[in-house]
Amino acid sequence: MSDIVVRNLGLQSYEPVWRAMQDFTDTRGPDTRDEIWFCEHEPVFTLGLNTAPEHLLAPGEIPVVQIDRGGQVTYHGPGQMMIYPLIDIRRAGIGVRDLVTALEQCVVDLAGEQRIIAASRCDAPGVYVDGAKLASVGLRIRRGASFHGMALNVDVDLEPFSRINPCGFRGLEVTDLQRLGGEAELAKVRVALLPHLLRHLRLEDSVLVPVEGLETFDGTDVRPVT
Repeated sequence: MSDIVVRNLGLQSYEPVWRAMQDFTDTRGPDTRDEIWFCEHEPVFTLGLNTAPEHLLAPGEIPVVQIDRGGQVTYHGPGQMMIYPLIDIRRAGIGVRDLVTALEQCVVDLAGEQRIIAASRCDAPGVYVDGAKLASVGLRIRRGASFHGMALNVDVDLEPFSRINPCGFRGLEVTDLQRLGGEAELAKVRVALLPHLLRHLRLEDSVLVPVEGLETFDGTDVRPVT
């Protein structure tokens, strides 16, 4: 049995959290606990390594950040729950496809509890409801460990998605749990989602070490776990 740290970072600017994920991954050792970070981000468009410039249509006043995950362009903003699994996948005995599937299926399970029929797609990572995208997945694996993760639309302003071709698909409709008649409170969604995620990551027997209530996160404010 292992233990895992769960952090709720609250609403954060994108880049400091991204840099902190990089630093965590680059400095972790063989005995470093795995972590899962939950947060929201202030409005931002992020461009994955494979983004074609024509998919960023009209960003306007929303910042654009080129990052190091796979995938295309997407939007992050308040009301969208970010799930960042910082997992030593070699130690956990899972592959990249297993991790993507775990992220997708935990949302499918969560939606099912709310009587929403959701599914993944073999041709495009993420979770969809009647063709509309509910959650996006984008990962990076470095030194045998994962960072970045999944964006789940809970109760988010969808207008910024019209300024891009989401995930590189022209005309792709985007939705959220609130519009589908599901739970609109992020705290409740986080609590409901976590057991599904741990189960699909084969970590359901792990001892959770929660660290709650971080009001600021500048890349150094990661509290030690005792």
